[in-house]
Amino acid sequence: MSIYLSMQRVRFSSSAGYEQFKMVFGDVRNHLKKHPGFLHLTWWVHPDDPTWFNEISFWTSKEATRSWHMDTYHKHAKEWAARGAIMEDIITNFELDGTRLLRVCPSCGLVEDRAFDLAREQAELSAPCPKCGFNFPMLPESDGNSNAVYQDAEGKPGESLSR
Repeated sequence: MSIYLSMQRVRFSSSAGYEQFKMVFGDVRNHLKKHPGFLHLTWWVHPDDPTWFNEISFWTSKEATRSWHMDTYHKHAKEWAARGAIMEDIITNFELDGTRLLRVCPSCGLVEDRAFDLAREQAELSAPCPKCGFNFPMLPESDGNSNAVYQDAEGKPGESLSR
């Protein structure tokens, strides 16, 4: 299984630039999910520096990101950002080597430590405790913004990915 991850650390030129970005970024969910291979995007403010923002996205392959980078909406958003909204953007891309899920059920105490299929993250995380049925909390997709956008790859956890 190959999963491609992209992490960006962004500093805006001003708080007004960030406010404008939130408007543009708020609509990204409507554009990302139509691209084959998109799995996950989250965006958050760094807890120790409120001017530092972090984004991570997961894709089924590096090739899957190409349609997003060619998307008209994405191109215009990047052009807008380059006109002065962003002061600094550090982009780090890497391929996933492996994932594990460690869970301790607060109800029955069952400890699980197992391989985790990141391509089907939502299916994996929505599985209740196999011993007592406890439903672990999950972060839902954000309404009204795009701070949390998810989409599982087709198939069942553990199945190979189609590119």
